[in-house]
Amino acid sequence: MCSTELLSSCAEFKEAGRTIGHTVRNVTREVGHGTRDAAKEIGHGTRRVVSGIGQETQDKAKELSNDEQ
Repeated sequence: MCSTELLSSCAEFKEAGRTIGHTVRNVTREVGHGTRDAAKEIGHGTRRVVSGIGQETQDKAKELSNDEQ
């Protein structure tokens, strides 16, 4: 194998490595963003449920205090 073929081969391996590396980076970033967004939505949903429960509890407490009067 002559040095020109060897250099060409090395350049191809280098480019393949770069392509694989960038693809892995991009996929990892998208998975991370998706996970972050899902966790945010779960957090928002949980907050809405807890707030709803708190509001129902307050409403029941008001009903009870009105019944006592």
